[in-house]
Amino acid sequence: MILSEPLFRMEGISKRYGGVIALKQADIAIRASAIHAVLGENGAGKSTLIKIMAGVTAPDEGRMLLDGRDVAFSSPAAANAAGIVSVFQELSLIPDLSVADNIVISNPPRRFCMIDRRAQRQIAEEALARAGASDIHPSSLVKDLPLSRRQMVEIAKALARKPRLMILDEATSALTKSDVERVFSVLKRLRAEGLALVYISHRMHEIAELADDCTVFRNGRSIESYPAGSKTDQQVVELMIGREYKSVFPAKPGPDGSKAPVLSCRDLSWGGRLSDITFDARPGEIVGVGGLDGQGQRELLLALFGVLRDVKGDVRIDGRSVRLSSPKEAKSGATSIALIPEDRKTEGLMLPMTVRENLSIAALGSVSRNGIIDRGAEAARIDELLKLLAIKAATIDMPVSSLSGGNQQKVVIAKWLMNRPRIILLNDPTRGIDVGTKQEIYQLLRQLADDGAAIIFYSTDYDELIGCCDRVLVMYDGTIIRTLEGEDINERELIGSALNIAVQPAERRTMQ
Repeated sequence: MILSEPLFRMEGISKRYGGVIALKQADIAIRASAIHAVLGENGAGKSTLIKIMAGVTAPDEGRMLLDGRDVAFSSPAAANAAGIVSVFQELSLIPDLSVADNIVISNPPRRFCMIDRRAQRQIAEEALARAGASDIHPSSLVKDLPLSRRQMVEIAKALARKPRLMILDEATSALTKSDVERVFSVLKRLRAEGLALVYISHRMHEIAELADDCTVFRNGRSIESYPAGSKTDQQVVELMIGREYKSVFPAKPGPDGSKAPVLSCRDLSWGGRLSDITFDARPGEIVGVGGLDGQGQRELLLALFGVLRDVKGDVRIDGRSVRLSSPKEAKSGATSIALIPEDRKTEGLMLPMTVRENLSIAALGSVSRNGIIDRGAEAARIDELLKLLAIKAATIDMPVSSLSGGNQQKVVIAKWLMNRPRIILLNDPTRGIDVGTKQEIYQLLRQLADDGAAIIFYSTDYDELIGCCDRVLVMYDGTIIRTLEGEDINERELIGSALNIAVQPAERRTMQ
């Protein structure tokens, strides 16, 4: 337990989104002059916690206390006024404005009812210096800065509000090594000045260097708070993954190395996000892609589907080298790749259009003759997929937006199955859908694999990787750092590998 009187406390905080419980009776106590690390795997409740803390959303139950007095924030502005500011992973800067404009945008200094440009520049210079980024010119346009420098402007923007408590959510994820060192120096100085800091990071070495206190979240609950350094990495992993294993998955057929790879990647790289990706995928195999969110998994799938430009390395289909320069080439008959995107509403569906139109759009070439859609062939294929995926729709001519979330996701999958792909890429396809639909999708993936497809399956849910996949490629910082097979596909190994921690052989045991 953390003994000092906290500056800020949250007690019994609960938050529900529809049928999903994001937080349940969560507690945390944050001291002044301390860095408090919040730990937990994807979906543990960390993001919801800090959104409530920052006034982005309101809790359904529980109380928050600042200096021992009850507080409630109706908006981020209200939290800012109380001295609580956030630096989120997704930057909030306006690219077409200057650095100085962005730093003071919520409360610019005024003189004679006009913005005082001289005072604005002075505030920006002081904030940038306090953030260790005095080399950034206040007049520079944000859009002209590299991502790492924009992150430093985001930190300066938070400091300009003179916070008492500052929340940093993966604030170093976009930074260069030199910028990370600067940020660490700044955070240690702010701690010495009396600030309370909440620090969220999946990088355990950062936690070890910075944190004074730690709280582990799991399944929306605060599991334990403890002084930093009082637990080993292995004990922390145990706290993060110690949950019941309930999901029901189809049986795995076992490895079959006799089949030649249908997809081979060698030294695949892209910009600074992917580096030296090498792996094979065979027909009938479900290859999982794991690791903590944001380690290059999505970029890997986009590269394989021809979305990204200037991808380096060698990609082979059936041993033949291919250059996937567009999704059109990727889904063509010779390569036959499909990508099921993560966000069905913005990337997977045209919501005002009908179920039939959404199902047909990716396969018009295969159900058309001389540029005219063969309605009979289209209807037969759609009927086949409606039955295969058990899509519940009163009629295929109803808007796809009227379907439930789970049925919308089935339409996204069915749309790409219209082409009968041989290689199927899935980007976290079960996020935000109900348990029953998830299990139907698990069964479908195994059936597709049994029918000869090679499946590359990225998921932020470790249960899915354990239950569905024949192998798991664990990514860290844009590269594959470990391949798990057989009994090594368990939560302990997945979490340890995702955090780039070497799990001791004597301590390895499959979680039941």
